[in-house]
Amino acid sequence: MKEATLKEIAEKLGISITTVSKALKGYPDVSLKTKDAVISLAKKLNYSPNSFAVNLRTKESKTIGLIIPEIVHHFFSNVINGIIAEAEKNGYLVIILQSNESLELEKKQVALLINKRVDGIIISLSNESNDDSHLKEIIARKIPFVQFDKIAKLIHSSKVVINDQIAARNAVQHLIDNGYRKIAHIRGPLNPQNAIDRFIGYKKALEINNIPFDASLVYTCEKVTFQEGIDFAKQIMTDHPDVEGIFAITDLVAVGVLSYFNDIGIKIPEQVAVIGFSNWFMSQVLTPKLSTVDQPSHEMGVASFKLLLEEMNCHKKEIPFTPRTIELETKVIARESTFKKK
Repeated sequence: MKEATLKEIAEKLGISITTVSKALKGYPDVSLKTKDAVISLAKKLNYSPNSFAVNLRTKESKTIGLIIPEIVHHFFSNVINGIIAEAEKNGYLVIILQSNESLELEKKQVALLINKRVDGIIISLSNESNDDSHLKEIIARKIPFVQFDKIAKLIHSSKVVINDQIAARNAVQHLIDNGYRKIAHIRGPLNPQNAIDRFIGYKKALEINNIPFDASLVYTCEKVTFQEGIDFAKQIMTDHPDVEGIFAITDLVAVGVLSYFNDIGIKIPEQVAVIGFSNWFMSQVLTPKLSTVDQPSHEMGVASFKLLLEEMNCHKKEIPFTPRTIELETKVIARESTFKKK
C-alpha cells in the first residue's frame, strides 16, 4: 500500500503543504477547524511522518544502540528494563544487540550501529574483549558513548559501574565474620575487568584477616555457567575436602554449587558456606536461600541512559562534554547459605 504524503493531504483539502505540516505539529497559527480536518484525513489515509526525512532535518535518529553479552541473564534483563524505561520517557527507541560474549560479534555490532547512525551507544563488553579498536572508533566518530558493568578502563568514555573490589571484599569478609576461613573462589575469565577486580577483592579480604592466599583455592570459569558451578564444586571437594566457604563470581555459578552440594548431601552452610554475586531472583527461592551481593542492575540501566542523554544533548547543542564515571553502591544480602558458624 502506497504511503500517504503531506502533498496528498494538502491537495485533498485544498490547502498548502506548510499548513498541513503545521496542523500536524499543533502550531497555534492554524485554526482548530483546519487542524481537525488535517488530523482526520491523515488518520483516514494512515499517514505517518517520513522518519528518514525528519532525521535529515534534525540530524537525529532518535535511536540508541545497546550491546550486552547476554539478554536472558537476570542482571542484564534488569539493565535493559531500566534503559528502555528512560529511553521511552525521552522519545528514544533502543536497538538491543547480544554479543554472546564474542569480541568478533561485538565489533560487527558496533560497526552496524555506527552505520545505522544511532544517536548514542551503551555497551557492556564481552568476556573476550581484549581489543578496544572498535571502542576507539566510536569515540573518533564523536558518537555519544557509555560503558557499564564490564568496561575498558583506559577508554575515555562515560561509565556506570560498581566497585567490584570492595563488593567482593565485603562478600568474603561476610564469610570470615561468620567463622569461615578456608575459602575458595570460583572466579570469572581472565579478561573482564569485573572478574579481575572481584578476584582482587577476594585476595584483599584474606590479607586483611591474616589468612594466607592459596592459589589452589581459585578456580577459573570460561563461560560463567551453572554447569561450571557444579563442576567446580565437585573439583573443590576433591582438592580441598576441608574447604569451609565458597565465593562465586555470580549467582548463576553459585546456584550450580548449591545444586551439587544438595545432590551429594553436603549441608549448607554447616559444612560449606556459599555466597554469590548479583542478587539474581532465583537466589531467594533456593533451598537454602543464597547469600549474595546486591548489584543494582535496574539503577545501572537508568543511570547509563541518563548519562548518555546528557552527552547526546551536549552533542546536539555542540557543547563540550567531559566523560564521567558513576559508581553505584552494593550491599551484602545475608541469607541461609552463610548462617553464622557454631
